[in-house]
Amino acid sequence: MPLSRLDQIYRSVLLSKYFVEGWGKPESLKRLCEFRKIVSNRETCYKLVEPDYPVTITKEESWSDCQVLEGYFISPLVQYLPGIVPPESEKAHFQLILPKTWNRPDFKPVCLHMAGTGDHYYWRRRTILAKPLLKEANIGSIIIENPFYGLRKPKEQLRSILRNVSDIFVMGGCLILESLVLFHWCQNMGLGPLGVTGLSMGGHMASLAATTWPKPIVLVPCLSWSTASGVFTEGVLSNAICWDLLETQYQENESLRIEVQKMLSCIDPNFIAGQIFAKQYNENLIHSDHPMSTVDPVSDFKVTTNLIKDSDLEAASIGLSLSKPELASKVKPSGLSQYLKLQDMKILNTDEYLKVLKSVTDKLAVLSDWKSGKGMSEEQKEALQFMRGIMDEFTHLTQFSTPVDTSLITAVCAIDDGYVPRDGVMDLKDIWPEAKIVYVNAGHVSAFVLHQKTFRQAIIDAYEKARIKYHSS
Repeated sequence: MPLSRLDQIYRSVLLSKYFVEGWGKPESLKRLCEFRKIVSNRETCYKLVEPDYPVTITKEESWSDCQVLEGYFISPLVQYLPGIVPPESEKAHFQLILPKTWNRPDFKPVCLHMAGTGDHYYWRRRTILAKPLLKEANIGSIIIENPFYGLRKPKEQLRSILRNVSDIFVMGGCLILESLVLFHWCQNMGLGPLGVTGLSMGGHMASLAATTWPKPIVLVPCLSWSTASGVFTEGVLSNAICWDLLETQYQENESLRIEVQKMLSCIDPNFIAGQIFAKQYNENLIHSDHPMSTVDPVSDFKVTTNLIKDSDLEAASIGLSLSKPELASKVKPSGLSQYLKLQDMKILNTDEYLKVLKSVTDKLAVLSDWKSGKGMSEEQKEALQFMRGIMDEFTHLTQFSTPVDTSLITAVCAIDDGYVPRDGVMDLKDIWPEAKIVYVNAGHVSAFVLHQKTFRQAIIDAYEKARIKYHSS
């Protein structure tokens, strides 16, 4: 998957660094690990929030085009993990936007909007998503303030820059339980069907929230994927992390290195296969005198496929599925060599053929270097692997229950997303087979700027599917 140049440039001009205080307290990470096992199971998580959980309404207003309510409640995570949530983040603030009248008394769709990175307060989501959805499809919206953002931002925190790695997991734990509070509250008011969406980080938080609701729910995660591990280890955001500090803390803190590490249970099979592939790929190159930097439409194709064994490539759907999205369905776990068949390549003209082939060889080289840890010290490798492991533990969708009806899921992804890599991790369709994936021809930043209409249309279409399936009578 080629990284968007705009994503790289945009991130490079932002000088702020993430995780300036490190991993967080090992004891907090251990408590969060244990609690993750509870919230990732829908049956146990659902029981943590009572249907009549107290919610306080602070404002009710009638605007020219909508009804607006604002309110708050105490995050349930405060009760279950005392001392974990910063005092400023304990109170969950939200804004509800409803139409003046509903089209049908038995169909009152409401969508919960999670915040993406840097999305403080309500105005941005209200302007670009909530009010247009109201106008275009009479869909109501709830905009929740993320922990660590806006009214919930800790005093010591600079802008959106989370100080500890553990802050992301606290944020996720809060939002999972807070979503249940709001889903119950909406249901008690006769609103529904319910849904949840978000962009980037918000998209992934939306995915996690949807796994906890025991009824069919619309889910539209935008610019996110099956896990957040690649975001912090491979994407352009990985360059904004204080790796030196994380490496030092990991080496010096035995509790992190041994006790927390022991609690990590998620292993992405695509990543492990990628490590095996990288090792074998390097060994194959050593015994080959073929210059991989040159490209010939026939001979290079044969040499490239000869260097790849079926057993190598549970891992290497590599750059192909995104270089040529219409061929993505041909990538199967049985190996890249099944994908790289000459008969498949006949549908490409010469220029396309060369482009795909070059993407393969370039991506193999990059993946090989990264998976094998080329150019890294042992300390760097260990910190990187720990980051991937702990991110997969808390964010990999295989760690959570499957939403009740995955046909109501539509994920919108950017083909050249530099922030959310999709190579070397499980495909969303492998986890939620009935989910629909929509690709936009853009990077992460340009998709956010240029494709808001696509995001909204995906939400509208998903609600229409829910209406036909569950509210057609």
